[in-house]
Amino acid sequence: MKKLFACALGAVLALGLSLPLCACGEKGGNTDANTIVVGATSAPHAEILEVVKDDLAAEGYTLDIRVYSRYEELNPALADGDLDANYFQHITYLNDYNQANGTELVPAAEVHYEPFGLWGKNVGTDEYEAAGFSKTGRTIFVPNDTTNQTRALLLLQQEGFISLPEGASPTDSLSLLDITDRKGNNIVEVTAALVPAQLLGEGDGTLAVVNGNYALEGELPENEQATALAYESAKGAAAQLYVNVIAVRKGDENSPKIKALTAAVKSQKVLDFIEEKYKGSVQALFTL
Repeated sequence: MKKLFACALGAVLALGLSLPLCACGEKGGNTDANTIVVGATSAPHAEILEVVKDDLAAEGYTLDIRVYSRYEELNPALADGDLDANYFQHITYLNDYNQANGTELVPAAEVHYEPFGLWGKNVGTDEYEAAGFSKTGRTIFVPNDTTNQTRALLLLQQEGFISLPEGASPTDSLSLLDITDRKGNNIVEVTAALVPAQLLGEGDGTLAVVNGNYALEGELPENEQATALAYESAKGAAAQLYVNVIAVRKGDENSPKIKALTAAVKSQKVLDFIEEKYKGSVQALFTL
């Protein structure tokens, strides 16, 4: 009964999808060796998977992409066997999830990195880069969960809006209480998925630190849609800590269909797509 309820709820939460949110059944429910069921969030994950559908079809595999609007449901669906793989999370989130839930989900492939971006309401890149741009007295929205807030605060320090304790790093669990100098800025916590909408509703000059996937999914100020004012450095520790992975149940990473999936994703075709489609807001971290 609980499983039926979960699937009914999932269908309600789906955002206009032609595919069902979850395939309810017993653990290991997909027994078709030629069908690969992958759960994903919409952007960029499902978009990247769509690129390799035809390539997998040419090898005899049907790629069934199931788009979830609530990322919290993806690891339970994978652990229960409703999915063969999922693609939505970074490695740190996966490790934390396993530790908290006693699961054994493992990365089958490291694919991309979504650097956090700093976005502004009617603030252009030229204005931001000008010497006279004020980095005090701003309202700045940041995600309210620990992992994302840590990254957001480090980006704000990188850009000179706040100061943090010496040696603060992405491996720390930082909060607003760790800010040693706000430099006159009003830092406001918001649920990560709602940050873009919050920014749109504020006055000109307001700033927000936005997760890469929510920047792609959300409606950000039109003049800044393609390029953030600043990005988290892709050369630092954050890129390795937050590389987005295709995850599977332990033991499935060497199955023929998962190997076919990861080979298709880690391809020149996907490299070119990421570069052309996302223009820096998503960065491939695999090499050929």
